[in-house]
Amino acid sequence: MTNLQALQFRQSLKQWTFKAVDESEWLPATVPGTVHTDLLDNGKISNPFYGTNEKDVQWIDKKDWEYITTIDVEAPVLNHSHIELVFAGLDTYADVYVNEQHVLSADNMFRTWRADVKPYVKLGANDIRIHFRSPIMEDLPKLKALGYGLPASNDQSEVGELGDQRVSIFARKAPYHYGWDWGPRFVTSGIWREAELVAWSDVRIENVYIRQNQVHVESADLTAVVQIYSEQERQVNLRVYTDGQNWEQTVTLAEGTDAVQIPLLLDNPKLWWSRGLGDAHLYTFTVEVLEQNQTLAVKSERTGIRSIRLVTEPHPDYPGTSFYFELNGVPVFAKGANHIPNDSFSPRVTLERYRHEIVTAIESNMNMLRVWGGGIYENDEFYDLCDEYGILVWQDFMFACSMYPGDEEFLDSVQAEAEDNIRRLRNHPSIVLWCGNNEIDSAWSQYVEDGGWGWKKDYNTEQRAQIWADYESLFHELLPEVVRVEHPGISYWPSSPIVAVTNNEKQHTHGITDSGDIHYWGVWHNSEPFERYNTYIGRFMSEYGFQSFPEYKSVRTYAEESDLELESEVMLRHQKNGAGNRLIKEYMDKYLPAPKDFPSFLYMSQVLQAEAMKTAIEAHRRRKPYCMGTLYWQMNDCWPVASWSSMDYYGRWKAVQYYAKRSFEDILLSIDNSASGTVNIHLVSDLIAPKSLTVRVKVLGIDGTLYKEMPQSLTLAGGEAIQLLSLTTEQLLGDVNPAEAILVAELEHENQLLHTEIAYFVSATELPLQQPNIQIAETEVDGVIAYELTTDVLARQVWLNTASEGIFSDNFFDLIPGVTKTIQFKQLQTLEDVHHANEMQSESNIVQPSVSHSPQFVPAKPEDLQVQSMADFIHIS
Repeated sequence: MTNLQALQFRQSLKQWTFKAVDESEWLPATVPGTVHTDLLDNGKISNPFYGTNEKDVQWIDKKDWEYITTIDVEAPVLNHSHIELVFAGLDTYADVYVNEQHVLSADNMFRTWRADVKPYVKLGANDIRIHFRSPIMEDLPKLKALGYGLPASNDQSEVGELGDQRVSIFARKAPYHYGWDWGPRFVTSGIWREAELVAWSDVRIENVYIRQNQVHVESADLTAVVQIYSEQERQVNLRVYTDGQNWEQTVTLAEGTDAVQIPLLLDNPKLWWSRGLGDAHLYTFTVEVLEQNQTLAVKSERTGIRSIRLVTEPHPDYPGTSFYFELNGVPVFAKGANHIPNDSFSPRVTLERYRHEIVTAIESNMNMLRVWGGGIYENDEFYDLCDEYGILVWQDFMFACSMYPGDEEFLDSVQAEAEDNIRRLRNHPSIVLWCGNNEIDSAWSQYVEDGGWGWKKDYNTEQRAQIWADYESLFHELLPEVVRVEHPGISYWPSSPIVAVTNNEKQHTHGITDSGDIHYWGVWHNSEPFERYNTYIGRFMSEYGFQSFPEYKSVRTYAEESDLELESEVMLRHQKNGAGNRLIKEYMDKYLPAPKDFPSFLYMSQVLQAEAMKTAIEAHRRRKPYCMGTLYWQMNDCWPVASWSSMDYYGRWKAVQYYAKRSFEDILLSIDNSASGTVNIHLVSDLIAPKSLTVRVKVLGIDGTLYKEMPQSLTLAGGEAIQLLSLTTEQLLGDVNPAEAILVAELEHENQLLHTEIAYFVSATELPLQQPNIQIAETEVDGVIAYELTTDVLARQVWLNTASEGIFSDNFFDLIPGVTKTIQFKQLQTLEDVHHANEMQSESNIVQPSVSHSPQFVPAKPEDLQVQSMADFIHIS
């Protein structure tokens, strides 16, 4: 054992049992975990996701629960100067006892909790007990004491058998646990993140922050801010090193905790870039504390070197103020989605599931995810993957769609929460914004007629003043100050959406605005047509969306055949938006042929959602640089459900995920035929460098006959958005019947086809579809198995599916007679496969890549490959 090992000790606490406080049977528990999943694992409840079982488990959150474990403490551990219990997450109201001595009371799910237990541990067996108090019973008295309820629009208190008693706002706990309009109500308790016994002596490095002061191509001016605990005043050497460069400084540590700053000048840094702009290079900085050349403590942190700023400035060519992110001096058009927790029971989310989501984002040409404020501050693995792949992270604080208390106890808890999480996450180069909350400012600040949610009308003048003062204290005073102190250089945005904050004067979202970010929900909630996406465009579209159902095999995990009806109890229980099923059908009746049965309705709902999001995404991108961001709602699901997600709970790509992949291409070819009688062809580049391109516009018959071809070559500048062509339908069609014509635009670079875009001259309901005969032939492309698809008649919305889990290189596409489409199937590598590949490379003396930079979706031969098209799901006359 080295001296360094002798000075520190860590033991993960995994073996626990649990029970309800008012019961006597102890059962095995999984830690990290939740009461709900422990009850499920022990057969005490049925799968909460199945059928209508959600309603049968609402009793769980009304009870108190206990978890116990016994740990053996040996003499070397007992001899340490400091012994702590460290809980990375306790959900939520908990009292911790060691050998029946109270050592800790927790009241915030999002904090790391530490307890000094040296006075209470003994040699040999030690008992640890945690009493989790019911979050419902804990907070009901707070609601009574307040005297009136605060707005909490997505707290499904009725599902929780509480009537209108909405208590979620009092708990610093994941808001979505109380239900949402896409998620169930499971108000959990438990040890939801790692639990450890930690012991050390002498010196400990508590935190390392690589602060980025100025970053340029030639050099990076950095500061290593090192928080160190020392048992005594002493003089030490602090050494910092990374990639062949090192810095050393002699410092005097005070007794207790001290913060030391070491200036670092990094020559010719390899910059961190988001996907599509360059490599996401990462450095590992290691800090050592040395005394007389003996290492007392060491800690490493990984980060990427980059400059980032949120630019909200006037521009001479546009009204209002901009809203975009500038990375290393380059304006970035943000392309991506809103992220919610991947499971209602977040401890079940594995590294593999995180990888699937982030690799899906990369495969879909995204460069940003917004971690939405109604979930959790995600696990480190999520941000590690975003760092490695170059995904920018818009990070909300965990507040959403509610007004919150402003008493001193609540604000103190939030401050500690914010400090904990910023310090945990601030070295991640992917994090580019801290946002105070989701939708609260716009919900409260305006009356319904001004675009607000109408909350104000339920309160008298005195109550309104108090509620808003509490809001100001939290989101305009406390949180921005914590960000300023703990994460300097990263912007804070008070609420999403909010139009502008200038000299403490706020302009609020109302209509089409020329500043700030926008959540646009006229399409969907207000039944506005898809075409509205083409005109309702702001500077940064941070939320908008449209629902669909998951595919048939996902639906069958929670429903029986007898439940497959739009208004069945099970379907309604798995549709959390009250008007959701009605709205899907309403829009489907307008835009698509009628499905012939319920499984067909599932498929058609995905096509409908995909068409809606394509309209929105491409409208936003065509307005670059006025609009500089498009983040649809939402990327993922926390349970199997009809929702706005682009991949379902099981990670299966919906049609919209394939559409997003195409619409997020770094060079977009977009056909806009929204104006009657006019067709506009647009090109948009998100690359830095210019690109020589050829665009071929063709008019084909639905039988594949070529009627017209118009090629045009050009050089598209980096970051440029142009309207390449504007043509009338008369110019394009001549005497060709519009219902039997197809507009095809092909994008080429150096004689290589990059992308094909297809549009029609009539609505989908007017196209004369026939049953196609689609042929699939196995082939090879660059030595990898691929499939060539051909058809005898127009095949719309061709859907490839297979028993194998994975993705296709393209899917939900239109197939034209005479045109061959080549497709590959790709499976997600497991971590074991990646590790094995890395070992083989290492044995072959090939430079070993990091695990997450190895190929992720790899070509494979699928099982039971099937192909269908829209004609299979509608009545063909």
